[in-house]
Amino acid sequence: MNQPLAYVHPGAKIAKNVVIEPFTTIHNNVTIGEGTWIGSNVTIMEGARIGKNCNIFPGAVISATPQDLKYKGEETTVHIGNNTTIRECATINKGTSDRMKTVIGKNCLIMAYCHVAHDCFIGDGCIFSNNSTLAGHVTIGNNVVLAGMVAVHQFVSIGNHAFVTGGSLVRKDVPPFVKAAREPLSYVGINSIGLRRRGFEAGKIREVQNIYRILYQRNYNNSQAASIIEAEMEATPERDEILQFIRDSQRGIMKGYFSSN
Repeated sequence: MNQPLAYVHPGAKIAKNVVIEPFTTIHNNVTIGEGTWIGSNVTIMEGARIGKNCNIFPGAVISATPQDLKYKGEETTVHIGNNTTIRECATINKGTSDRMKTVIGKNCLIMAYCHVAHDCFIGDGCIFSNNSTLAGHVTIGNNVVLAGMVAVHQFVSIGNHAFVTGGSLVRKDVPPFVKAAREPLSYVGINSIGLRRRGFEAGKIREVQNIYRILYQRNYNNSQAASIIEAEMEATPERDEILQFIRDSQRGIMKGYFSSN
């Protein structure tokens, strides 16, 4: 780590084999785990908790003050899981008094110019493509892919294994296992390619498809569809996860797509 052209505050806790490139600034009250690489011109501010074997590319700013006028200087944090890569000029803000922290899970890829605002909770294995932006208080599950230039409204939830197409405006909650596209954002099928890549068998993928046919293609409201799914579909972890997501949704789930004649 011995890099004389980087500034590391004496109060920062840096593992011995962390590499810090020139012109990077690391503030007080920062922890960085073993094997992590910090590129040039990175700024890591107070409250950052960075895991092992992460890669943070030039221009990134980690744990800056929230862009929230309600923030009053409370001591909050950012947590970044092991093996996560943060590309050039991405910005990740620390939490506010709502959740007290912003969390990015393990094995994530946050591409260039992405923004993750205060109090976001992001699961493991997520990929956010260039310029994707999360407002505050967003919750994202595991293995979620946001294509380029996706904008996510505050307090939105996105379920496990969902895929959101590029340029989308996400104003409503996106259930697990689905593909979301069009404007306004709508259900356009399940994320079958992503599910196959992650080892879901064909029978399990058909099960998920059948659940979403009831929810989105039979003209039921969400409450009716949930009751029918629970009554007619065999109880499985995937069925129960979808039902729980629908019932827990605070902003309401996105609609199905219907073409107008």
